[in-house]
Amino acid sequence: MRSPGAVLEDFAAALRGAHGWRRVALAFASGGFGALALPPFEFFPALLVAYAAFLLLIDSAALGAKPGRNAALVGWGFGAGYFAVGMHWIGYPFLVDPEQHAWLLPFALVLFPSGLALFYALGAAVCVRFWRPGAQRVFLFAGIFGLVEWLRGNVFTGFPWNLPGYGWSGAFPVLQSTALFGIYGLSVLTLLFGASLALLAKPDRKRAAWLPAAMTIFFLSLWGHGALRLAYADEGVVPNVRLRIVQPATPQNEKYVDTLRPRNWQRLVDLTMAPATIPPTHIIWPEAAPPFSLVGSPDMLSQIPLLTAGTLILLTGDVRIAVEDGIRKVYNSFDAFGPDGTLIETSDKFHLVPFGEYLPLEGFLKAVGLNEIAGAVYGGFTPGYGPRSFTVPGAPPLTPLICYEIIFPGQVTGEPRPAWLVNLTDDSWFGPLAGPRQHLLIAQVRAIEEGLPVIRAANSGISAIIDGNGRIRDRLELGTRGYLDGELPLAKMSTLYARFGNGAVLMILLLCFVAAYLPLRLTPR
Repeated sequence: MRSPGAVLEDFAAALRGAHGWRRVALAFASGGFGALALPPFEFFPALLVAYAAFLLLIDSAALGAKPGRNAALVGWGFGAGYFAVGMHWIGYPFLVDPEQHAWLLPFALVLFPSGLALFYALGAAVCVRFWRPGAQRVFLFAGIFGLVEWLRGNVFTGFPWNLPGYGWSGAFPVLQSTALFGIYGLSVLTLLFGASLALLAKPDRKRAAWLPAAMTIFFLSLWGHGALRLAYADEGVVPNVRLRIVQPATPQNEKYVDTLRPRNWQRLVDLTMAPATIPPTHIIWPEAAPPFSLVGSPDMLSQIPLLTAGTLILLTGDVRIAVEDGIRKVYNSFDAFGPDGTLIETSDKFHLVPFGEYLPLEGFLKAVGLNEIAGAVYGGFTPGYGPRSFTVPGAPPLTPLICYEIIFPGQVTGEPRPAWLVNLTDDSWFGPLAGPRQHLLIAQVRAIEEGLPVIRAANSGISAIIDGNGRIRDRLELGTRGYLDGELPLAKMSTLYARFGNGAVLMILLLCFVAAYLPLRLTPR
């Protein structure tokens, strides 16, 4: 029987020996396997193994002719596999109105992961240009792809979904470390850990094992730190604040059907007015919950005082239509109504979804038959300004975040620092499997990073009360129609990440690049 070491050597030899389309296919398979670390599978070792394979495939590209081109193809293949599997749910929005958008489905399923994979192609091409021997290339790999992930999260409006650090969703205590250095910091360290495993697939693995051993000990320490943090976490709640989160679970393809709008509205009213053991003080509806522009519908607006009778506060998503300087504009908004039904605060979504809520290059794309998916009913949205904080009666200051605004690390709190984040979303666009669960995980990590509870109201789920340690105190499952009554968890003290942002990430990246060029002689190539 062959030893595990010999099996690892054969595995590495097969990856290093691959050429042409086989090498790209192996990269695609490695990326797809790595995506199994993300919800709903949450098999965190998959991403570590995938990064080890990725590094070995870059080795293969570096040894042959035209290393830059070949490495770029490897990077593109890995990224395409990772995003095709991890974000397969991106096709669901095109099926909500199939007559209008189904023809775009094949393009979305191919072009979306292929486009995001260009970031990985760039990273691999840069890596091979400065490729180093032994352990040095592991540090170089982690540093360059850490920068690539930051670029992916910030350029062209940014899309930091499924960053490597989220691969620890199946090891929740490790995610507690994001309170120290954020999801970008955890992502760089994850890249370093996974890539270091490639050093074990060598005949002299005993000499090479120091780095993967050190990373294993480091992540076990993070796990222990997170477990202790959770064990001693504060269970306190804000006094005299009782929340009711309404989850109407209205299918997206029924929401704006004219004959169904009264039913959809009544569904919100009935869930809001249902009896409670302890009466709520604050009602929370999801993103664009009313099936029409609420502020622009006097008949429905006249019912708000009935819903907020006594001292109730209603926090809801709404589509706000305004005429500004003679131009009709539509906003995806957060409205707060006071006890007498008075609109006391409005905040407009400031980070719109490209192709969903607005069209880049609008004139050209509409000329070829494209239009916004989520914004098609109203003709596209206008961005607002944010994030911002404000206070509603009976509760501490809050920052509203609409849908995917919560995916941007370090960009979720206004001034002054709020005591809770309210995330309104309509995850019925994301399908029944991975999308809503990944979005929920992202909200949990924002709570950990900021030390703030997140109250999440989702049209079709998953609605949840999340505390400042990212723990779900209570939830309404996907597809469930109902309401969730609960208390508002206390905010924690401001975390290191909340105070210093990505400063720790810059230090980790700097250490990676310094180590990549130190004269390490412990692991000959």
